[in-house]
Amino acid sequence: MGKMQVLGVVAVLLAVYCVHATVYFREEFLDGDEWRSRWINSKHKSDYGEWKLTAGNFYGDAEKDKGLQTSQDARFYAASARFDPFSNEGKSLVIQFTVKHEQKIDCGGGYVKVFPADLEQTEMHGESSYYIMFGPDICGYSTKKVHVIFNYKGKNHLIKKEIKCKDDELTHLYTLILNPDQTYEVKIDNEKVESGSLEEDWDFLPPKKIKDPEAKKPEDWDDRAKIDDADDTKPEDWDKAENIPDPDAKKPEDWDEDMDGEWEPPMIPNPEYKGEWKPKQIDNPNYKGSWVHPEIDNPEYSPDSNIYKFDNIGVLGLDLWQVKTGTIFDNFVITDDVKEADDIAKETWGVTKEPERKMKQEIDDLKRKEEEEKNKEQDTEAADEEDEEEEEEDEDADEEEPKDDIEEALSEMEEEDVKHKDEL
Repeated sequence: MGKMQVLGVVAVLLAVYCVHATVYFREEFLDGDEWRSRWINSKHKSDYGEWKLTAGNFYGDAEKDKGLQTSQDARFYAASARFDPFSNEGKSLVIQFTVKHEQKIDCGGGYVKVFPADLEQTEMHGESSYYIMFGPDICGYSTKKVHVIFNYKGKNHLIKKEIKCKDDELTHLYTLILNPDQTYEVKIDNEKVESGSLEEDWDFLPPKKIKDPEAKKPEDWDDRAKIDDADDTKPEDWDKAENIPDPDAKKPEDWDEDMDGEWEPPMIPNPEYKGEWKPKQIDNPNYKGSWVHPEIDNPEYSPDSNIYKFDNIGVLGLDLWQVKTGTIFDNFVITDDVKEADDIAKETWGVTKEPERKMKQEIDDLKRKEEEEKNKEQDTEAADEEDEEEEEEDEDADEEEPKDDIEEALSEMEEEDVKHKDEL
């Protein structure tokens, strides 16, 4: 094959790839306040929290890392962006974005919702019907998970698996891949954390098999693995009282039976008590094992090869609640090509993640150093105060010494005077 032929093949492959890969939505907030013309705030409530565009307190690139940040504590947030509607029939659907909880989030959402194109954006709220909800959700120590919720025939279905989310302060990449073969994959920071089939990991459909309602365990079915030994008998000296009067107890000398009633010694545990007697267990010769309820095909089950399909995708929304705010959302991508999403991730988050980590570490080191110096200053001040107190105590002691000397001199004089008188 000649050089020109090879180039021709490469060109065809590139053309096929470009035709195949479609990016329906991409938002990186690189044009300043122009984002306000693309994102619509809901007016369903009058007190939604305000969004601001910022890279936060630490970042990998001051411009590339700018995103929408929640800015008011204890508020609901509701904003959305529209794009040309499409159907994912016969194609993969990839939803990807980054989240940074730089406020050490204690309770709040970090997920996105994908809505049908007929959503009235100014009326979007928590009860608005959506197609997909995906992303991290944190509340306290018990809830730190990734939501993957699909709407199927008007009902929202939660994934049956537990997917742990990241809960540190760095930016993390979340990716959901939905395939036309009814499989899915969830990635965090471009690494797979969960995958499987829609039918198995969600309760979209009734079970394929159910217990046969006509089947019943036979009356003579013995599922006892062990039984009492019929030949085992209780020893004659077995029965002893659980508690007995204390033999060492004595009636108090001041006990008055007229006033206190008849004296009885206190009870103590009987050391000879053996508890309830039970015959020993032996293998059951009639044991047939655990009876398994036979299953039959569920007449209500009907396969559906279109669980994955959404016909009118057209809006991406941020509809969430946060107690302590500061979360930054960025690098939104909706596409039908996994490689395209991966390439975009490498161009954005992949480039800035390490510089961001380095800047965060430097800030943490500086804070730690300042805290150590502050503690040293406090220790020095405390030591100086102790020295001052000791000096004051020494001064007081010095003041008392002359007084002690005078008293001692007077005492000696008195002794000399007494001695002199004795001599006379």
